[in-house]
Amino acid sequence: MAAMDVRDAFRQQAGFCRAMNAPVTAALSEALADGVDRSSATGRAVLDWPGDAVADALPLRLIGGLHALYRSGAADVRALLAGRGSVAAVLARHDAALLPWLAGPPQTNEAGRSAALMTGLLHLAAAHGLPFELLEIGSSAGLNLLLGHYRFDLGGVFVGPAAATVRITPAWRGTPPPDVPVTIASTRGGDVAPIDLADAAAAERLAAYVWVDAAERQARLAAAIALVRAHGVRLDRGDAADWVEAQLAETQAAGTMRVVVHSVVWQYLGRARQARIRDLLHAAGAAATSERPFGWVMMEPNRDLAAHEVRVRGWPGGAMEVVARAHAHGAWVEGLASPEPATDYALSGVAPL
Repeated sequence: MAAMDVRDAFRQQAGFCRAMNAPVTAALSEALADGVDRSSATGRAVLDWPGDAVADALPLRLIGGLHALYRSGAADVRALLAGRGSVAAVLARHDAALLPWLAGPPQTNEAGRSAALMTGLLHLAAAHGLPFELLEIGSSAGLNLLLGHYRFDLGGVFVGPAAATVRITPAWRGTPPPDVPVTIASTRGGDVAPIDLADAAAAERLAAYVWVDAAERQARLAAAIALVRAHGVRLDRGDAADWVEAQLAETQAAGTMRVVVHSVVWQYLGRARQARIRDLLHAAGAAATSERPFGWVMMEPNRDLAAHEVRVRGWPGGAMEVVARAHAHGAWVEGLASPEPATDYALSGVAPL
């Protein structure tokens, strides 16, 4: 990829950050756009990036590494985030620490996104009224698998235990979701590189992907990590399509609704894997019955709207619909008065993490 395109990717990420009220991270991304050079191995790897820097979330990889150094107390990185110092000098000084952050995509397991997923589940609960068996693609550390332990306030619709230690209250816009009971019978997640939050270093890495501006998200992450450690999650390692196929092959209990969920994952799967998973879900839907219904709930980006869409489909007989739109990190959710018909999800490009 041309170095100019890479620099543009950092500028584009700065725009995303600014739009999401993260001015410090926006300024850092702009400084990286202008200041990365070839004097370090990290700088050369960035400027010679072989893929699509936007689709690969290259800016977020490097920003995550710098935030980890910031959290460790590195004075020069703290100065850089305050608008002082040289990008090139910082990258050269911390070359060995930063280079590994470029090796894999960021994992931003944001518990706030579960507000969007719960919104979709409320629509399925209103239509089917059965306990949910949830299967999550791209679970990362499994924070969304604990949504049955969170307390939600979704436009005055309350879901979850009143005494929950994690309380998720997005700014609500538009029409509230259906006010119906939700029962989570079981949850299980799959990820190509799951994070074990019993490992302090892994938990710290996850925290580094939360932007330095986002104090509320950082506090929520700490509380959610404590819940994972207290309750545990069922989290498998493996290819997303293989995992979905294996899970759907398991017998579904009568009187439950099996639902596949995901949030800000689809763009990383690649077209072949997307198509395979879509075909598996359609086949499961075609086999669904009123005793064993099947659903699909997602929160994925719509770049044209600069927002994420909550899409829901239930089988038998249902069609894909957009029921709400949401902020990338769950800061707000907008419920639609009338669900909008939608096709199967496709994304030309990516949105910020």
